[in-house]
Amino acid sequence: MNNNNFILKTLTTALLILAHFVSGAGAMDVETIIQKANNAAYYAGDDGRAEIKMEITDSQNRTRIRKFVILRKDEKDGGNQMFYVYFQRPSDVRKMSFMVHKNTKKDDDRWLYLPALDLVKRIAASDKRTSFVGSHFYYEDVSGRSLNDDAHTLIETTDKHYVVNNTPKDPGSVEFSSFKVWIDKKTFLPVKAVYLDKQQKAYREVEALETKEIGGYPTVTKSRVKDLLSGGETVSEFTNVSYNIGLKTNLFSERYLRKPPKQIRK
Repeated sequence: MNNNNFILKTLTTALLILAHFVSGAGAMDVETIIQKANNAAYYAGDDGRAEIKMEITDSQNRTRIRKFVILRKDEKDGGNQMFYVYFQRPSDVRKMSFMVHKNTKKDDDRWLYLPALDLVKRIAASDKRTSFVGSHFYYEDVSGRSLNDDAHTLIETTDKHYVVNNTPKDPGSVEFSSFKVWIDKKTFLPVKAVYLDKQQKAYREVEALETKEIGGYPTVTKSRVKDLLSGGETVSEFTNVSYNIGLKTNLFSERYLRKPPKQIRK
């Protein structure tokens, strides 16, 4: 072999190795993507507070308004969490409260306080995908779905998004056959999700309408859920959002379901 051929082969081999290394270093597996997306959507800061206005429009274009405050505290990123929701308006839900202890290794614990009856009601795991106080959001949407409940497949990568398809591991436990999520490549916020029913027809769409950076964290400040079959929808607007405010664990107890903590009235 002459020197020129030897040099050419050596350079070619080096370039192939470099190309393989660069492509491998730039690639991101689907489990990493969904974990980052889950952290971006639900674990900004160590805790947080937000005020929410929810406008519910039914299939006949009639609207209702819900206003509430939500508190959140994390055990660690991607780990157990606690949520507290206190309703302020309208009068039929005023002083009602809802609490979630989110568990990563078992079913979440959920409680609903009904002030008219002075009753704390446990919400069964089977009810987590039912309407959240008459809206098009589900109870599960408040705290997020466990990543372990679905099998995840990266089906597309665009200039702006990772597109992930999610199939339930226990199909009988949910009303959908799968759902597809678009994840922003810069912020890792999930910006759109479309759910397919058992007949593989799109019936539900969740979308982030506005996002802002708050306290250094990308944050969804306006979102919408559409019922693609009936035409109804719910739009939620998030205001006075704050993170790392030093919430204590004892706020997320049954005692405060009946008596809201001062952080609600901030």
